[in-house]
Formats: sequence, structure tokens, C-alpha cells
Amino acid sequence: MLIEIRHVTTYRYEKPARYSIQSLRLTPPSFDGQDVLTWAVSAPGFDKRIEYRDSMGNLVHLASLSSLHDGITIEASGIVETEDRSGIVRGVTELAPRRVFLRETPKTAPDKGIRELARSVSNGKVPKDVLDCMHALMRAVQDAVEYEIGATHEHTSAAEALAAGKGVCQDHAHVFIAAARLIGIPARYVNGYFLSGTLAPSEAAHAWAEAWIDGLGWVGFDPANGMCPTDRYVRLACGFDAASAAPIRGTQRGGENEALDVKVEVEQQGAQQQQQQ
Repeated sequence: MLIEIRHVTTYRYEKPARYSIQSLRLTPPSFDGQDVLTWAVSAPGFDKRIEYRDSMGNLVHLASLSSLHDGITIEASGIVETEDRSGIVRGVTELAPRRVFLRETPKTAPDKGIRELARSVSNGKVPKDVLDCMHALMRAVQDAVEYEIGATHEHTSAAEALAAGKGVCQDHAHVFIAAARLIGIPARYVNGYFLSGTLAPSEAAHAWAEAWIDGLGWVGFDPANGMCPTDRYVRLACGFDAASAAPIRGTQRGGENEALDVKVEVEQQGAQQQQQQ
């Protein structure tokens, strides 16, 4: 499937900023089942960017702007060809050992509710069939956390989302990751894009989880939609949680009262032409 993506992030400041620096994880990797055909990123100072791979293997660009400015617009766009690999991720640059993905973070720290959720699918120990257990966990998270936009915010933890019983894809991923790590399964957070179809409601900018399955490697699980990623998914970056996998992280001097606007368009290339014929 050919998927066309346009991701535009705009920051506006009530008072101008004197300096800004942005860390951009906005370039998807090519790997088995995902081939980036064209891709471009534009941002103030991007022509003088520094490029490196972080500890997770994500390609990162650092772009800075040192002149007075009252806003910043960052755009990423391109075409990605995808195949359905049943959620199995192979061919991605791996730098961190998988055991580091057992580490708790503030967003994925377990509480009594998450411990009970983990026990409900594993009896408190690493199961013999890890794949079946992770599928059961995915379904359990989907049942426990109703998809509701606006019910949580970017700082909501897995424990808080589970207790509220409502959240968005970020919350589903955090709850899944927290429970998987309790069971003893390395799990990580994934940012990306999702081409909506007839599935559960979802934003075009999407998030899900990956868990390590011996014999298969990293396998994606999307509790928000109750399925493993298919050819409708474009994988962007991974991390311990939403903070470490964020597509854009930045800071500035000045620039008070920041306003943020994000627009993400994801569509199948040629779909409109086919509908018109």
C-alpha cells in the first residue's frame, strides 16, 4: 500500500523568542514491510541541522533558530510503501539492548490496578506462550480503557488512565507497556501514523506498543484498535514511553504563552482517483 503523509506542527508565541532548538524524530525508517519512497522535513534552521541516531536507533535532526521570531512551523511529508507483516518488526536499526525496555518510567510506573491487569493475563509470571499472552493483554487493555479524545492529556500516566477507564492511543500503549514489563516482557512505545478505515476511532498521528517475542523479535500491538499493525500503519520512532519517542521536542528562550497547532493528513495514494473512476 502507498501511504501519503503530511505532518505540520506550528508554534506561535505571544512574545517573540530569541532562540529555539528542536529535536526532530520525524523521519520514518525503511525496514521489512516499510519502504520510505520519498520524505522531506522542513523547519527553521533545518538547512544547518545536526543529524544523529539516538540510543533507540531513531534518526534525529537538531535544528536551531537564533534570530527573533514569533513562531515556528515544522513540516514533514512523503510517501511510504507498506506491507502487512502481522506486526513483526525486522530490519530496524537497533542500538539499545532489549533488556532496557523492562525499565519503568514515570508514565509507565505500575500501581495496584496495572498489577491486577498483568496478573489477569499471566498469573503473575512469564507465560510459556508469550505471543498469546500479549494478544490477551492487548484485548484486556482495550476493554479496560475506553477510547475517548480529551479524557486525558500528554502528562497522564498509565496508572491514571487505567483508573479513569478512558483515554487515547497514548494511554492504551502506556498501560500495555507497563503491564508487559511487569510480566517480564520487554516492551516499548511507538509513534507513527495510521490510515483510518472502518476500525475504532483513531487520530492519524497514532501510537502503539511493541513487545519482544522470542523467535519472532519485536511485534507490534495496538490496544486502541485491538489489532497488530498492518499495512495501514507507518512506524516513525520508538522509546521507553511517549516522552522519549516524541516526534518533536524543543525549547526556546523567550517565546512566552506558546500556542500549538498540529495537523496530520494520512491517505492512501491514488484512493481519491479510484473513487472518482
